[in-house]
Amino acid sequence: MSTKQTVNIAVVGATGAVGGKIVKLLEDKNLPVDTLKLLSSKRSAGKTLSFKGQSVTVEEATPESFEGIDIALFSAGGSISKELAPEAVKRGAVVVDNTSAFRMDENVPLVVPEVNPEDIQKHNGIIANPNCSTIQMVVALKPILDKYGLGRVIVSTYQAVSGAGANAVIELEEQSKQYLNKQEMEANLLPVKGDKKHYPIAFNALPQIDVFQENGYTFEEMKMINETKKIMHLPELPVAATCVRLPFFTSHAESVYIEVEKEGVTVQDIQAELAGFDGIELQDDPSNQVYPTPLSAANKEEVFVGRIRKDLDNDKGFHLWIVSDNLLKGAAWNTVQIAQALIRNNWL
Repeated sequence: MSTKQTVNIAVVGATGAVGGKIVKLLEDKNLPVDTLKLLSSKRSAGKTLSFKGQSVTVEEATPESFEGIDIALFSAGGSISKELAPEAVKRGAVVVDNTSAFRMDENVPLVVPEVNPEDIQKHNGIIANPNCSTIQMVVALKPILDKYGLGRVIVSTYQAVSGAGANAVIELEEQSKQYLNKQEMEANLLPVKGDKKHYPIAFNALPQIDVFQENGYTFEEMKMINETKKIMHLPELPVAATCVRLPFFTSHAESVYIEVEKEGVTVQDIQAELAGFDGIELQDDPSNQVYPTPLSAANKEEVFVGRIRKDLDNDKGFHLWIVSDNLLKGAAWNTVQIAQALIRNNWL
């Protein structure tokens, strides 16, 4: 176990949207970084990024890149993680992985620090960062679970195009111009780049995120279902998800129906638990039209919750509206929070 006061950190995928935010957070949150190594594909190697006033050159990620590294933060795609994360661990690093490569591995903890921080110390070298849409939902559900229990979760998501990568953002911009100029919209990426058909996202809604599974759910939906059960240590919890891509750039929104286990719970009870919970900001005053939106949540680290109301037919049922920046709390910030916990608790 390391007892170092400072740590050597590598960021894999440093030139990507999430990787860039990780680098900025490492600086903004003043983590005790001795050496920062920025890694990427061969194509992006040679670029420079700024860190604490210094210019850092991005290097090509290889197994040897992780010599002397204490914490490796991966955000470069599942195939890269599968190839290089074990190499980093072999060389003594603890990996925090932002892809789906290890999330459902029973030997890898899947962590949201506000929800299951105790799982971090159970790592065998790799810690998985959950899916962005899962993260914000479980943060909001955790205080409710602790106080009132959970009997069921049904979620419908409204997800930003940035969740599909930088090229999807560009495609939305181009399609919007084409539509407004009465031109035919060109679609090459969404809903899934590798799938058979592509549909425009501009002025549209696509009820498919990732590929369909044999059970009729998409991989994104199954991620939310399985990850929620794993993070919350509730393998029998009934969870259903419908994931939809919408034409905005940043922050995912979710309409979540839950059933609590206790009798007589009120909206005010739910609001009180959420308002006092770390990482949540309650924005719930319908009489003054106060509720979170994707635009208002953009570039913020918190999970925002509003529109809390009791179901009209089930006394134990409640509806919530949950919004969070998918690139921050949904990815980069959650990753850095795990790194903070590793350092703070000496869990390296």
